[in-house]
Amino acid sequence: MGDAKKPKAGGVWPTVKPFVNGGASGMLATCVIQPIDMIKVRIQLGQGSAGQVARNMLKEEGFGAFYKGLSAGLLRQATYTTARLGSFKILTNKAIEANDGKPLPLYQKALCGLTAGAIGACVGSPADLALIRMQADATLPEAQRRHYKNAFHALSRIVADEGILALWKGAGPTVVRAMALNMGMLASYDQSVEFFRDSLGFGEASTILGASTVSGFFAAACSLPFDYVKTQIQKMQPDAEGKLPYSGSLDCTMKTLKTGGPLKFYTGFPVYCVRIAPHVMLTWIFLNQIQKLEKSAGL
Repeated sequence: MGDAKKPKAGGVWPTVKPFVNGGASGMLATCVIQPIDMIKVRIQLGQGSAGQVARNMLKEEGFGAFYKGLSAGLLRQATYTTARLGSFKILTNKAIEANDGKPLPLYQKALCGLTAGAIGACVGSPADLALIRMQADATLPEAQRRHYKNAFHALSRIVADEGILALWKGAGPTVVRAMALNMGMLASYDQSVEFFRDSLGFGEASTILGASTVSGFFAAACSLPFDYVKTQIQKMQPDAEGKLPYSGSLDCTMKTLKTGGPLKFYTGFPVYCVRIAPHVMLTWIFLNQIQKLEKSAGL
């Protein structure tokens, strides 16, 4: 209760800080994880196993192929992760205040995660579309390739060729996927931190590592089906008659169930889990380090 009596820092920074910190930690993590994310997208597009995809990319496209779409990935983190982690922090702080400073139950954390995921996805959907387009471009026939130079070139081309609303193509499954991912990632992380720290007595480093591993698994398990549908919608091309393979997310879901069954939605799960868990861990580790630097600097 003593902390509640301390005067709050003035200015804009206390409000902006969770967003800046979240975006910065997500961008740093993306620089490390981008090659795994690239392999995950190629697997979902049916190019083989993780080993086959990696070997073919090195042989045919060179090492730089693993970082294709990095600018879009960074832009996505600067929008999506900035919005979701910042809003989650604000939402949970407000909820804790309403709960008289007591820790939140899991369902309230899940609701905060769902809301933060929806906010982040709406903001980050254009960058996410650019990222998927850039990563999938090399898998298309030469005549259909778009040859985007970077994320901003991709966004400008999409607006010029397809209209501004095309930036939110696949936004429905993107939002749903983000809600599922953040419910699994953020709620389980906060819950795991309390368990490892308070119940098991783990130190700070062990707590962050253990909690981020748990949240990474649940984030992957909850979100991969939605990620699969989102990827199929965002990368689809019209056929010779101008007809798209899917009319929407529901159509894609039903056709996938009919042709591949429920497990089809978990195509590439090991790689997806390997990609999500380290990104989650690195995001929290970077965020923790950024917060420590701020405290030492008196910010």
